[in-house]
Amino acid sequence: MAARESSPCRKSQQKDKDGLTVVGLRSLEQLQNTVTQDEGKVTHTYLDQEEVESQILEIYLKCNKNAAKYKEFEITLQREKHIAFLRRGLKQLSDAYEALDASRPWLCYWILHSLNLLGVKLSKEECSNISKFLMKCQDPRTGGFGGGPYQMAHLAATYAALNALVSLGTDEALSVVDKESLLKFIISMKLPDGSFRMHRGGEVDVRAVYCAVVVAKLTNISLPNVDLFEGTAEWILRCQTYEGGFGGCPGMEAHGGYTFCAVAALILLNRIRLIDEDSLLRWLVHRQMAVEGGFQGRTNKLVDGCYSFWQGACFCLIGPILAEHGEVEKPSRWLLHNSALQEYVLICCQHHLGGLIDKPGKQRDYYHTCYTLSGLSAVQHQPDGTKLILDNASNELKKIHPVFNLTEESVEKALQYYYNSAHARATVSEEMEDTSEPSSV
Repeated sequence: MAARESSPCRKSQQKDKDGLTVVGLRSLEQLQNTVTQDEGKVTHTYLDQEEVESQILEIYLKCNKNAAKYKEFEITLQREKHIAFLRRGLKQLSDAYEALDASRPWLCYWILHSLNLLGVKLSKEECSNISKFLMKCQDPRTGGFGGGPYQMAHLAATYAALNALVSLGTDEALSVVDKESLLKFIISMKLPDGSFRMHRGGEVDVRAVYCAVVVAKLTNISLPNVDLFEGTAEWILRCQTYEGGFGGCPGMEAHGGYTFCAVAALILLNRIRLIDEDSLLRWLVHRQMAVEGGFQGRTNKLVDGCYSFWQGACFCLIGPILAEHGEVEKPSRWLLHNSALQEYVLICCQHHLGGLIDKPGKQRDYYHTCYTLSGLSAVQHQPDGTKLILDNASNELKKIHPVFNLTEESVEKALQYYYNSAHARATVSEEMEDTSEPSSV
């Protein structure tokens, strides 16, 4: 069930001259009235949901009691603890991360983007060291980046490496990308039906498509007189399900991560108007959990902090487009329960030692820290340019560009670098064109 916007139980909305509005918590009565009902049939999924709701209601109860008892009580983003957790990850990781040896560009991106959201600037030496490491992950033969030095090039790792370099934002970092070999790699991943595979002999899904489109658009690479993404939008559209969300490939179940990838890729391809918008919106709003305030990734699944971005950012992507075409009034807020999502992130997803989590009782990690903070930023910054911040203005994060999940400042720097005359558009030679047609892949 989707939660509905309601008046806060305390700290009535206060708007300052910079368009920043501070709002308070939902009341206990509102929360208790939205508890999931078994509808006469108790299932395993219902019991799991009941357990999570009970745990989170108890947490919200404590917050409301403290809010009523202490005037100075505030819900606070534990900024310094999160920064300390993230900075440690740049220097050394525990043995628990050994399984992510093939995801080292992802770890760089998750940490660097999170630090950017929190307003942290790294030293020149730190930026240079990370840039040099990511350069070692680039395969000069095939193009693209692998999950670590001397590993096979992979579209997901390439996307992560590029986003990490863009998050650094220095000329040294942005110059790491070999645009000509990168284009060669993207072409080699293209299939005749418009889809992309993740790596040589790898899986085909909408994540690969999103990664390919983002990398190409962000770095300004293309084929002369040929549409690099011919047939891609049509393939993505086949992934929209009867529920309204998008699956990983045609025929698969709708999923929050795949839905974001599909919507963002279609926006970059200027084909977003081809989707079934009503069906998508209906599916999205029903993924927000009424009690928790956060999002689930799929129907009948539990809330998870990372979907604050994967689902929440979709509203940032399609809301303004609907308004632009006059299908809804220009929204002053996104089409979701904004403050409820911020409650879930700030009250339930902050680990007491720093870092963010899936849900209460789970361990912290860099993935959830990145995407939970990204979701929080997405809903703090409203489509009309104003800001809506839960409980304390100091909880505000840097604004993201929701298509790329990078800060707006980082995207602007990257576009200026890759699109200006000093860094010419990457194309390919006629010889490469002849050997890289989609039909030959």
